[in-house]
Amino acid sequence: MRWQFFDGKKGQVAIYVIVALVVVGVILGYFLVSYYVGERISPEFQPIYTQYESCIKKEAELAISLAESQGGYVDVPEYVPGSELVPTGNQLNFLGFPVPYWYYVANNGLQKEQVPTKSEIEKQISEYIARKVNNCNFEKYYGEGFLINLSDVSNVWVSISNNVVRVDVNVPLLVYKEGGGSARRSKHSVEINSKIGKLYDDAIKIYNKENKDLFLEKYGIDVLRAYAPVDGVELGCSGKVWKTREVIEELREALSANIGAISFGKEKKGNYFVVASDIGSDVNLIYSRRWPTKIEIHGADEELMIAEPVGMQEGMGVMGFCYAPYHFVYDIYYPVLIQVSDGMETFQFAMVAVIDKNLPREGVYSEIISEEEMPDICAYKTQNIEVNVYDVNLNRLDAEISYQCLNQRCRLGESVDGRFVGKAPACYNGILITKKEGYFDNKQIFSTNEEVVADVIMDKEYNVELEVKSGGKVLNEMALVIFDNGQRQINAVLPEVKNVKLAEGFYNVSVYVYSNSSLVLPATTKEQCVEEPKGALGGFFGLTERKCYNVEIPETKIENALIGGGRGEIYLLTSDLERDKLKLEVGLLDKPNSLEELQKNFELFEALSVGVEY
Repeated sequence: MRWQFFDGKKGQVAIYVIVALVVVGVILGYFLVSYYVGERISPEFQPIYTQYESCIKKEAELAISLAESQGGYVDVPEYVPGSELVPTGNQLNFLGFPVPYWYYVANNGLQKEQVPTKSEIEKQISEYIARKVNNCNFEKYYGEGFLINLSDVSNVWVSISNNVVRVDVNVPLLVYKEGGGSARRSKHSVEINSKIGKLYDDAIKIYNKENKDLFLEKYGIDVLRAYAPVDGVELGCSGKVWKTREVIEELREALSANIGAISFGKEKKGNYFVVASDIGSDVNLIYSRRWPTKIEIHGADEELMIAEPVGMQEGMGVMGFCYAPYHFVYDIYYPVLIQVSDGMETFQFAMVAVIDKNLPREGVYSEIISEEEMPDICAYKTQNIEVNVYDVNLNRLDAEISYQCLNQRCRLGESVDGRFVGKAPACYNGILITKKEGYFDNKQIFSTNEEVVADVIMDKEYNVELEVKSGGKVLNEMALVIFDNGQRQINAVLPEVKNVKLAEGFYNVSVYVYSNSSLVLPATTKEQCVEEPKGALGGFFGLTERKCYNVEIPETKIENALIGGGRGEIYLLTSDLERDKLKLEVGLLDKPNSLEELQKNFELFEALSVGVEY
């Protein structure tokens, strides 16, 4: 038998270790409980937070619906109208929705693309939510004696996956009850069941296939040769005549029917109208003859297309043989709306199909890679980094830290006591982004594969009311004020929008003062010339001739005329921004009564300056 003797000293050490572990556990538990209790909401206040999350979900659903209806855009690009030569412009109006063309031809003849990435869609949805969500209606709770303090929303994260869109809104929502009691929650998350991610990926596949195979143009050329005279020979001595307008109308009708019959499947299986692809969604293609379309026929006039007979000349007619050869060259630009659907949701975008001189457009094939097919850069956080965040006085700040590499933005975390230590993806010339309420967002280039430590200084923003004066007198006319510090441009339009958010620093300031005007620019005619195939057979042999067209510019009324303003360079101190108003002193010009005087005002404006009245 073996005896085990108790060692008193070892026993005392073991007791100390146990006590130390208990103390550490209690302290850690205290901080964890304190953190979570701070965000825990009592049943009395929970309906208010539920209401706010319902508002977030509602605005997110509206933004998703807009993006699906407008080619992935919540805020569509600026409208660029078409012209007589290229009538499609950069957007298709479909049932009142502006659907930007992912591919189109601009007025200058250049091919252009405007395909949003999934990151851009997420960004636009998040910006829409930030603008709208604080309109949430809490009137019911105000009537029940609750006081609700909700800050401006500036930090919204949106993540789109195949079947779900997740929204995180980081903004403190404070609720007080008259007579006592309060609650606080700073993070609000909702999930929306939406297949926008999957539908967008299928839309990208269709777009890439069109750019590679030009199937829209090839179907269009088949329609052209089946329904319109292109080239051939008519036997007989009477020739052949077609009515140009009837040919164009028949082409429109034929394009509408044939484009609408196109579908997508894994195999063609002998079906002419099936485009082979691995797209799992339902696809619908639409062309309407009422949409802006260019059908130009070289070798024809506005009324008739004529095939003149050969063989009636002296010495040939006696043979009793005549024939009428013809060769017409077509330039056709027609928009196609492509709808990708799962039965419940529909994502749609538009393209312009181009047939150039009877041939498909010469597209530069550059496949757009779906972000689902790209590696998830955010999943590979391999680089240790340190980010120190300060204000302009070098006081440390706690801010939200994220990192953008290529088109992917990765959320890293938050700085604690002004310092963040963690991992980020390896990336060259990525963008380090810091956000904090009450401060301007800071973005700076940071290569995580070369650098380890980043020091960030954030500028505090001040809400400043502007006042424009001249000769000491406050101006009531409309004034456009632009502050530009090289990193961001901040605008205000007085008197409607007087307040702007500015930070201490150097600015280039421009002020334009306008008054009501009744000046009218008269209608003008501008000549525009192009090279076209010469004659019926000229295009076949490469012969061209110069033809000119008159482009009518309608009469235009100038409702606002420049009457003053100026430009200047100023440095705004914190003390300037903390005043009630920022008063800008500008110069004034005479109100123009003619176009010559208006032109003179623009010339004189260059000599005007702007300063700050202290």
